[in-house]
Amino acid sequence: MHFLQILILAIVQGAAELLPVSSSAHVIVAEKLMGLDPTTPEMTMLLVMLHTGTMFAAIVYFWKAWVATYFSSLSAFRTNALRIVAATAATGVVGLALLFIIKRVVFRNASGFEIEHLFGNTTLMAVSLIAAGVLIILAARIRERSDDLTLRSSIWIGAVQGLCLPFRGFSRSGATISTGLAMGVSRRRAEEFSFALAVVLTPPVIAKEAWRLYQAAHVQAVDSGHAVNTMHLIGPSLVGMVFSFLAGLLALRWLSKWLEQGRWHFFGIYCLVAACVVLAVG
Repeated sequence: MHFLQILILAIVQGAAELLPVSSSAHVIVAEKLMGLDPTTPEMTMLLVMLHTGTMFAAIVYFWKAWVATYFSSLSAFRTNALRIVAATAATGVVGLALLFIIKRVVFRNASGFEIEHLFGNTTLMAVSLIAAGVLIILAARIRERSDDLTLRSSIWIGAVQGLCLPFRGFSRSGATISTGLAMGVSRRRAEEFSFALAVVLTPPVIAKEAWRLYQAAHVQAVDSGHAVNTMHLIGPSLVGMVFSFLAGLLALRWLSKWLEQGRWHFFGIYCLVAACVVLAVG
């Protein structure tokens, strides 16, 4: 993989991962345009490191706000920890239920089914982008209230996050922030809580992708008859992580600015346009 390709994917992943426009849809389109195979160990390794870069970008960007909100006192920590745990549990319940339904109904309980089989379906991706775009536009029309985050709204946000997991194109940040806005949560609190959930969710995603890398390398080793060395992939992947980190920081500044200035709906319009592009490229 060339340095320019790594740079492009890092910027696309880093920006789109944290903006409410679906990073997966953008990365898949970029890979198709550059003729890359996302199933290779090289691409899997790069994706793991790009996710790591965006996770650290969210931690650095929101750290002061999270300290002020979540760690201001023992009581505040307990209350907010309960909300995060409840939301994450709702994500797991909804996500696993969707996975079960998709496997049993759509794929007729096929033994080799993995959720990644859905990711290459450009029609499904476009529909998901449209759904995210409509949700963002509708949420932007709701007048902001000063209501704080409650346990009930936390669970709803987590449940909607679970809906995003199987569908590439259904932006996680766009859906969770919009759900918070729709339930009367202030823009700042909705944004902070959405990315707190993302930081909790990202390590299992990274672990899953790392496991896929190990499995792919093992299969390749069995087929070729000798061990596959993936150490040469670390250097390019670290470069990608740095660029995704920097792109993520810039993306978060952009997101916060538009959210506070009442321009949230523009991200929804972009998702609708992106759906058309995905269909054309697919």
